[in-house]
Amino acid sequence: MFSYRHGFHAGNHADVLKHTVLVQLLEHLTQKDRAFWVFDTHAGGGLYDLAAAYAAKSGEAEGGIHKVWAARKDPALPQGLQDLLEQIEVCNTGDVLRWYPGSPQLAAQMLRPGDHLRLYELHPTESRALKAHFADVKRGVSIEVADGFNGLKGSLPPPPKRGLVHIDPPYELKEDYRRVTASLKEALARFPTGVYAVWYPIVARREADLLPDQLKRLAPGKWLHASLRVKANTRDGLGLNGSGMFIVNPPWTLYQTLADALPWMVENIGVDDHAGYVLETDVP
Repeated sequence: MFSYRHGFHAGNHADVLKHTVLVQLLEHLTQKDRAFWVFDTHAGGGLYDLAAAYAAKSGEAEGGIHKVWAARKDPALPQGLQDLLEQIEVCNTGDVLRWYPGSPQLAAQMLRPGDHLRLYELHPTESRALKAHFADVKRGVSIEVADGFNGLKGSLPPPPKRGLVHIDPPYELKEDYRRVTASLKEALARFPTGVYAVWYPIVARREADLLPDQLKRLAPGKWLHASLRVKANTRDGLGLNGSGMFIVNPPWTLYQTLADALPWMVENIGVDDHAGYVLETDVP
């Protein structure tokens, strides 16, 4: 249950898609003066050292964020990826990309006074790293060593009645797929106006194939679905071949931002001829 460590995968192609979307959602929410809360059900360690042994061993960032970073001075780089790089630059100095911000760090540096970040992390090592990372933050961030699916139940709706819920389990267990749909269904009943961002893997597993359509049925007329495939399935069926983001109550600008960014990702991050993307929405 506790084998997954995001540090091995930080900055990979899935993070590029996921965090491009999250930055856009956070920018949208900060455009209004009213406060909002951010919930992260599987927060991870917060900030990752791409020069550390575990990141260097996997090398996944080389096929993800390093390719975006290499194009940061290219005026043709899509705006959504430029916005992501601006947030990553906050954590780095000069031209060297060493530190990669996870979703908690991205949210923390984009939130304003009065906004609140609530983080859930059950993994003992990751939760210790998360607490250490935010040790000097005295207000605006709360951390619970808890199952994020269960944590949402008593937290919604947030006091300001505005919020972003990021649901991002590791999907190591088949049960995670069922829990994602059950948690989203219950959360929408409690907080129907919230913005929800659900990440899922593209892997050789039936549950992953079925998940997008299951999520669509939970929020008719209020969703956007984007996925990025970087390679074909392997013969042994192992490995992460891509990932998707399912957004409930998306900002109207998100579709065009991703319509510009996803073809660039396919061209520059794709590994083989099976690379491609899906972008669809039920929002007029």
